[in-house]
This record gives sequence, C-alpha cells and structure tokens, in this order.
Amino acid sequence: MRSHGFSKVILAVLALCAVSLSARADVLKIVVDDTIQPVEEEFIDHAIQEAKNTHAEALLIELNTPGGLMTSMEEIIHKVLASPVPVIIYVSPNGAHAASAGFFILESADIAAMAPATHTGAAHPVFIGPSGSVPQDPIMKEKVENDALALLRSYVGKRGRNQEAAESTVLKSASFSADEALAKHLVEYIAKDEGDLLQQLDGKTITRFDGSKVTLHVAGKPVRLQEMSPRERTLSWLMNPSLAALLLSFGLVCLYIEFNHPGAVVPGVVGFIAVLLALFALHMLPVRYEALVLILGAFVLFALEAKMHSHGVLTAGGITIMVLGMLLLVNGPIPEMRVQLWAALAIAIPLGLITVFLMSIAIRARHNKVTTGEPGLIGETGIVTVPLVPAGKVLLRGALWDAVAPMNVDIGTQIVVRGVRNLVLQVEPVPQPAAGPAHA
Repeated sequence: MRSHGFSKVILAVLALCAVSLSARADVLKIVVDDTIQPVEEEFIDHAIQEAKNTHAEALLIELNTPGGLMTSMEEIIHKVLASPVPVIIYVSPNGAHAASAGFFILESADIAAMAPATHTGAAHPVFIGPSGSVPQDPIMKEKVENDALALLRSYVGKRGRNQEAAESTVLKSASFSADEALAKHLVEYIAKDEGDLLQQLDGKTITRFDGSKVTLHVAGKPVRLQEMSPRERTLSWLMNPSLAALLLSFGLVCLYIEFNHPGAVVPGVVGFIAVLLALFALHMLPVRYEALVLILGAFVLFALEAKMHSHGVLTAGGITIMVLGMLLLVNGPIPEMRVQLWAALAIAIPLGLITVFLMSIAIRARHNKVTTGEPGLIGETGIVTVPLVPAGKVLLRGALWDAVAPMNVDIGTQIVVRGVRNLVLQVEPVPQPAAGPAHA
C-alpha cells in the first residue's frame, strides 16, 4: 500500500513538472544573415540542440542569405530534417532573400515562410574543383545538377511541397517572389513579421519528416533570441575573404619588418598572429593555392624595385599580380564569398607602396657607411698631439687615441684613419693640395 501511494506521489510530481515545462516552453529564435559556411552550420546545430535541451515549442530561423558552400548546406539540411524540435524557417525582413543554398535550406524546414517583398530560388549549383575552375564538360555539369536534384527530391515531396517548381530552381535557375512561392506551394505562409507568423501557425498540426504529427502552440509564447557565441562571432568575422586576404598581406609585411630589424619583437608577434589567423580562415574557405604564388611573387617584384629602381615598372607589375592573386585567392560559389575588387585594390596599392618604401630604406641602410664602433672610425680625420715616430697619439672625436703611421708625423699635422687594429689607429697624413702655378 505504501509503495503504491508513493508511486502516485511521484507520478503527480512528474505531471506537475511536465505542466510547468509546457507552460514555460518558448520559441527559440536565431538570425542567419550571412553566407552559408561552416560557422553558420555550427550556429544552427547549436540552436537545434538548445531548443531540444530547453524543450522549446519550436525553433524559428530568420534567414537572409545569398547562398554559400554546398557541403555546409547539406550538413544544415541533415540537421534540420533530424531536429527533435519543429523548425520554422522564415525569410525575413522585407527585401531579404534565400538564394542558392538558402533555397535548399528553406525547403528542408517543417514550416517554410516568407515576409512580403522577399524572394528565393536561383539554386543552380556551382561546382568547385581542386583547381578552382568551373568545369564546362556537359557530363560533369549533368552530374552536379543530378546530385542537387536528388538532394531536393529526397525531402521536398515528403514535406508536401511542389517538387517540379523546386527542381526548376536548379535546372533553370528560377527565382520566386514570396507570392509566387506561396502560389506554387514552395512555402506555406506569408507573414509581415514573426508575431503574425506565430499567430498564423498557432493550433496547426504539422507532419514531421519522420511521419509523427505535432500541433503547434506558439501564439503568445515568448520568443527567446539566441545570439552567436563569442567564438562563433569571431570565426564568422574571420570567414570574410577580403579580411583574410588583408590579414595575410599585413602579416607578411610585419614579418619582413621583423626580419630586417631583429629584436623589434612587436612586428614579428603581430605578423605571426595575422598570418596564422589568415591561414585558419583560408583553411575553411575554398582556396586556390596557386593564387598564393602570385601574392608571394608580388613581394619579389617589390623587393626588386627597391634594389634596381625601375622607376615604378616593377612596383606596377607587383601591384597587378597582387590584385590578381587576391581576386583568385578564394573561389567561392557566389560573389560574396570571394575577395572583392575594391578590397583587392585597397590592399595591393598601399601595401605595394609601403613595402617598396620599407625595402628601399633597408637596402640603403646596408650600403651606408658604418658610423659606430671601430669600423666607424675609418675615414675620420684628427690631429697629431704626440709625434708619430711612427707610434704616438692623435686627437680624434674629442678623445686621445694611440696611433701608428707609416712615416714620422709632426705635432699638429692633420691625419686620416685608414684602419683600426687592437684599438690602435693606423693613420697617415692628410694629403695637402698641390701649390698652384706662380703668377708674376
């Protein structure tokens, strides 16, 4: 009896906890407003796990993207399809778009919605080979298209959406406004804001990808915004191709300064960190490593300019191939994932001029006469204070020095230093100008 009563108490407590959790359930929201790449993939994965752990009613992903990497896109789709919490993807705000990889992700959601004046589609894949080139071979093109179509077919029909219209975004690069996407059954809702969207969704029963049915109770529920972690924010910042190119170039210049001024420390540390950050970012991006050869070649031309003084010809050549190297460095499938022309020019021109200037100073310093230590005394002139017979003393730079000459030299004679050995100056008299012809 006691055991039976105790069990009832436990069941009552669990029921109260369940009711409490249900009352406190909220809608977790994240904003994806960037290209689709590994950082966004990690961000979405963390959000799905957070929604699961906090028993959120749903996960709302506000999406605005021009597209991105196919590998990251596929990972995000797999995570959304397997999410234990219903996923609502909402293309917002007005004017936003979910293009290319963004369209694939939008179609993977339990609920796909768009704000007015938004658009989606243009999902034709761009294949990136090891060399960074886009193949023109019709067979390879067909293979890439078929792979993308197979991926879409694997979930679009099961989500109850228009498979033919979805495939047209791949085969014909078709794009759709919010109204067109709704009419063609690519999305389920058009909502002016998230409040309107949640109100429309409230009480709706949806079929999850695994076949289970869930009724949404989201109207009036608090929407909890999850921001990127500091780590994710930093990585997202580094994933900017233009910034990665700037860090790489700046780091190389700092390392050059350190090599020419050993012990300066600060340029070396800053340059080392900048190069490491650049390499870390480039490792996560589709990089043409041949472009790095162009960038290094630019520094070679800058060094030759400082040495040979070609009146700017070598500098212009170095800037040109550096700009080309920057533009070719990151072979992203969309323009937003490549180094922009303005950024390449803004990096290459100042960097070229600064590098030539620094190299000129370094080369000139190496050719200048040494003015310190014993070598700096050679060529200096002084006055004999103790007769050189042939050893004696001379006054030089305000100090008395032991000196020796190849002949006897009298007091007061001006001498020039020809060498230094064991702190003894080797001198000889300053040649006197020849007397001019006599005039009557």
